[in-house]
Amino acid sequence: MERKNLWEGYSEDQLKELEAVNAQYKECLDAGKTERECVTLARKLAEEKGYKNIDALVAEGAALKAGDKVYADCMGKTLVLFQVGKEPIENGMNILGAHVDAPRLDVKQNPLYEDTQLAYLDTHYYGGIKKYQWVTIPLALHGVFAKKDGTVQEISIGEKAEDPVFVVTDLLIHLSQQQIEKKASVVIEGEGIDLLIGSKPVVSESKEEEEAKASVKNMVLDYLKKEFGVEEEDFLSAELEIVPAGPARDCGLDRSMILGYGQDDRVCSFPSLFAMFETEAPERTTCCILVDKEEIGSMGATGMQSRFFENTVAEVVALTGGDALQVRRALKNSAMLSSDVSAAYDPLYADAFEKKNSAYFGRGIVLNKYTGSRGKAGASDANAEYLAQVRNVFDSNEVGFQTAELGRVDLGGGGTIAYIMANLGMRVIDSGVPVMSMHAPWELTSKADVYEAFKAYKAFLKDMR
Repeated sequence: MERKNLWEGYSEDQLKELEAVNAQYKECLDAGKTERECVTLARKLAEEKGYKNIDALVAEGAALKAGDKVYADCMGKTLVLFQVGKEPIENGMNILGAHVDAPRLDVKQNPLYEDTQLAYLDTHYYGGIKKYQWVTIPLALHGVFAKKDGTVQEISIGEKAEDPVFVVTDLLIHLSQQQIEKKASVVIEGEGIDLLIGSKPVVSESKEEEEAKASVKNMVLDYLKKEFGVEEEDFLSAELEIVPAGPARDCGLDRSMILGYGQDDRVCSFPSLFAMFETEAPERTTCCILVDKEEIGSMGATGMQSRFFENTVAEVVALTGGDALQVRRALKNSAMLSSDVSAAYDPLYADAFEKKNSAYFGRGIVLNKYTGSRGKAGASDANAEYLAQVRNVFDSNEVGFQTAELGRVDLGGGGTIAYIMANLGMRVIDSGVPVMSMHAPWELTSKADVYEAFKAYKAFLKDMR
């Protein structure tokens, strides 16, 4: 059952829409390099579309009716949007869920040091990465300093053309005989991924003249004080992320692909958001979840394993006049696309895949009946009946889709947030866009698959019963 390459059948109008969707997607990729930035952007776009903060409505004692749009923000890192449907919410919701965190380097709490008049930030990598991929590439610094007076200072250095960038250095090939004999997992050690941020010693302006000492560390501290009003102690309550510097770009002579950072899983998050905005007057209540912490197990207050989503559903139900039992019914009767990326078949690494059950560029959104590792460990295995319903919705709306597994059975695997939502009793299936070079600093997707994902999410929100 080989699926066709969708590029062969697009009309001129479809190609125009495809390019428009992907242009908007690239803009969002550039604006959302961290989970905080993604949520800030999504919240801004939602408010422009008429979504209201549910906390304000609760404080007002307002009631929700069909067509009303609300959102809830969890610590600036997770966002949930709802549009109330014509049917009672206890009949269930149509839910799109994706994560906005991505593999990266995090700055430690006590990070700044100097060695031989070079200044560094000490880091701790986040998520599953190949550490050697993060050396000798331009890197940017994004995040916040939270100060004791309650103010939060945002920073972003390395994205503008006039900004400096940063780098993790590597050993020159002439001295690398011992290094290149190591296993790939230890060629670059975790404690060796430190960010080089300066080399020019200065006398600190913040020190008394008699205590002044020229150092590169002083240069860094003076810069932070002057530009952002922060002290070294403020690193203790900072969240700073190191990500690849630069914008997402069209890839290929035909411009058919996108090369960009964080496409796992923002290639599902942003099209889900676009679909949510284009859905009006739905029969069933629609919901879009943009969640944090998936790359490290969905733990913590902003991860999917927290009670934030259930608590927010309870608030929505209460604002529609419902009770606790209706909350449980709403969750049990819901249907969800747990949208996370799939591994795209790469002929350069063919041995890692089983070709009949792999995802391919240009063949549409991917349905994964199950994920997990080896013997389906950790998988959420969707019911056949639900998969048939999803197929029917996609076919009825001319959505290009394919099915796949994540590589060869005994080789490895992965998981998503699907099992967490399935624990609530709802119908869930993994779906998403195929990605090549997944978890690398720069990941690759097909514009056709981004477009079909957008179409799939719209169809699901509108027609799933």
